[in-house]
Amino acid sequence: MANLSGEKAAKTERNQAILKQIKAGLIVSCQALEDEIFYRPQGGIMPLFAKAAERGGAVGIRANSVRDIQEIKQVTKLPVIGIIKRDLDDSEIYITPELSDVDQLVRIGCEIIAFDGTDRPRHGGQSLVEFIETVRESYPEQLFMADCSNFEEARICAEHGVNLVGTTMVGYTPYTEGQMGVPFALLERLVKELEIPVIAEGHIATPEELRKAMDLGVHAAVVGSAITRPLSIVERFVRALE
Repeated sequence: MANLSGEKAAKTERNQAILKQIKAGLIVSCQALEDEIFYRPQGGIMPLFAKAAERGGAVGIRANSVRDIQEIKQVTKLPVIGIIKRDLDDSEIYITPELSDVDQLVRIGCEIIAFDGTDRPRHGGQSLVEFIETVRESYPEQLFMADCSNFEEARICAEHGVNLVGTTMVGYTPYTEGQMGVPFALLERLVKELEIPVIAEGHIATPEELRKAMDLGVHAAVVGSAITRPLSIVERFVRALE
């Protein structure tokens, strides 16, 4: 019993250290899906983005797939927010949709595991709360982040034991469709009303937007396309000329 208590205390201390490490910093999302230019079946590209992010001062990495995360962990000691993106036939949920995905991310040592925290039907008809309860019961000491699209979803996730909430899914659910800017008002409310760390993620395109989000009191921020997707960056510049 004493050994179990000591192990739990050690994991709690480790989690606190991870949250402290990413506080007030930039987390860079390093991802490439199969239809994107920087995807390679043999891998090897995302670790380069991760190394560049670390050298530039990032405090963490967000990455998708077991392969990419394992490769990234070989080149950087930064904490990783791990996800697995999968399309399912019976659900719109595609970010770490099932417990089996969480199992894989735990096995490869992801410091934080993120999953879709929207209130939409999951695989097999499982509800959001049921999913949270399942992963929390399976991994009581793991840090979990919920990718939400509105305040109510974030509140539900926080009340049921999620460690962090992010605004990742704003604009990507039927009931938030069209909300494509940085959700500053939502971030401000989340920071004021929730007692867990809030991660600003989604639609941050400029350093000025990043600074504004940080000034609202978020714990950290994730930036992806504006840093690691050259195609999107080029398209933004081209649109400015039209």
